[in-house]
Amino acid sequence: MTEYRYHAYEDGPDPLAPPYDAGRAVDELGERVLDGSGVRDALRDLLERGTDGLRGLQDLMRQVQQRRRSLERSGRMDGMLERARELLDRAVEAERQALFPDPSDDARFREAQLDALPNQTAPAVRELSSYDWRSPEARAAYDELRDMLQREVVDQQFRGMKDALQSNDPAQRQAMRDMMNDLNELLEKRQRGEDSEQDFADFMAKHGEFFPDDPQSLDELLDQLARQAAAMQRMLESMSPEQRQELSDLMQQALGDLDLASEMGRLGDNLRAMRPDLAWSGRQRLRGDEPLGLGDATEALADLADLDALSDALSQDYPGASLEDVDEDAVARALGRQAVDDLKRLQQVERELERQGYLTRSGGQVELTAKAIRRIGQTALRRVFASLEGGTRGDHDVNDAGAAGELTGTTREWRFGDEQPIDVVRTVSNAVRRRMIDPGSPLMRPEDFEIRETERRTRAAVALLVDQSFSMVMNDTWRTAKTTAMALHALATTQFPLDAVEIIAFANLARRIKPHELPDLDANEVQGTNLQHALMLAGRFLDKHPDAEPVVLVVTDGEPTAHLDRDGEWWFSWPPGPETIALTLAEVDRMTRRGVPLSFFRLGDDPRLAQFLDDVARRNGGRVLAPEGDRLGDYVVSDYLRRRQGRRRSA
Repeated sequence: MTEYRYHAYEDGPDPLAPPYDAGRAVDELGERVLDGSGVRDALRDLLERGTDGLRGLQDLMRQVQQRRRSLERSGRMDGMLERARELLDRAVEAERQALFPDPSDDARFREAQLDALPNQTAPAVRELSSYDWRSPEARAAYDELRDMLQREVVDQQFRGMKDALQSNDPAQRQAMRDMMNDLNELLEKRQRGEDSEQDFADFMAKHGEFFPDDPQSLDELLDQLARQAAAMQRMLESMSPEQRQELSDLMQQALGDLDLASEMGRLGDNLRAMRPDLAWSGRQRLRGDEPLGLGDATEALADLADLDALSDALSQDYPGASLEDVDEDAVARALGRQAVDDLKRLQQVERELERQGYLTRSGGQVELTAKAIRRIGQTALRRVFASLEGGTRGDHDVNDAGAAGELTGTTREWRFGDEQPIDVVRTVSNAVRRRMIDPGSPLMRPEDFEIRETERRTRAAVALLVDQSFSMVMNDTWRTAKTTAMALHALATTQFPLDAVEIIAFANLARRIKPHELPDLDANEVQGTNLQHALMLAGRFLDKHPDAEPVVLVVTDGEPTAHLDRDGEWWFSWPPGPETIALTLAEVDRMTRRGVPLSFFRLGDDPRLAQFLDDVARRNGGRVLAPEGDRLGDYVVSDYLRRRQGRRRSA
């Protein structure tokens, strides 16, 4: 009988999972944008923190740092020097013990040779290379030292060559030298642009035993070798001058014994020329207690460099950053398969945002599409309506159902005086359900009746003038003003598509804001509140829509302190100068002649601003509202809805 076992899928993300809904990510982006972040910062924050149950880049970065700390504590770089010194001391001590009982002059001469050995390990090893050992134990220790040096030196570059050296087979050593020569010739052909895929295939067929990682291309092999060589160079630079000299001497001696010195030097030059972008210099530290061999220390430093590069890629802190830049193989080597799956899911979020039409990249910059802006506007609108529902409505009640309007798709209970059409289906259904419960009740009752709500449709031209001066940031009102602008734009374009909407931001100067600019809109770091210029632009906008109901809404936290002179140059004055006030009032009067009452939304409690706006409202026939900062949105939206239901006054 066949048995089956079922367990969680482990080879990547769930292949049967439904397609990712990028709209949810856009909603989270929107929340961050509305809280004051730019688009790029909001996207980076979204990916850093994760979304919809996905681990973010911060979690991966935290794993990278943990892995890095673990590597730094894995051991010491001078392990080979320490082991070489131990074996040298053992050999010398064993030889002295063998010479001590011998009274001959030869024994005293040999002792003198040992006494004259340099203190440094490398020169001592070199001088002892021709010494005729008396003690078998000493010779064995010295041979072990020589073999260890050879294995460690080649291990830092070629793990497969370490195994070949252990056999002490002359044929294997010759094969190793042939491989080095063929490798250098292949790399030099690549530099000349003369290599082919077949050249690499032939090389691997002949020398594949030296490369247990089984690289699939010359580029992959080149990356592996250059990575190790660069790590070795950084390790040398990280040592003290004495340690660096001693290690270099030992390595050269070991390579000389193997007849590989020239080929290894040639290889190093080729690798550096072909991969100049690698970190060939710099100091790194290993702070562990365990002495590491040369190959292990080099590998640890190479891993640290990989982690640093991975950390830079995961930070996404550079122009044009994309998660597609992150090397999955590097993530797998450093953090394991689960981290790769997490990365792929985050990459999917980023790809889906672009594929589903929410994000676009232009010139290395991330921009929101009109589709995304509409969705974020809906998020802003939800914030506003949540505030409306939670507060006292008062004269913010803009519900205006009329008999001659368009159906809204909603119904309500009939009330005395209603002139709206009756919803016959719902009315009869209400009566039938009531009589099923109470068969003896009248056929129809007033409470059975429901009416179909309608709404008058008028076309409006809406200008929202938003103070963009630096005081809006200082007073912590800019974030709410930005949310309000996006909410109003979303409401007008989705619910009232015939309305024309203009967002005008003003500081020292005023300018029209295009919809795609709204998410990244930020306050100016300049002085000046040029309401005159803003009203001027609003007037030009209204003149383009003479048949629309004009609505002008002004959000500000300060008196006018700037104006345009006759030459078109802006002028700043604090306190407000008489010319600034006069020119601003002139634009107010032009709005009055157009028949446009202005709605001012005063932020803050500046008494001078309050007095100025009250005077302007009386002069214009408009009104002033002083919402709390977090209620600005519902005040503006409510006023817009109230005003667009009106009738244009005669000019």
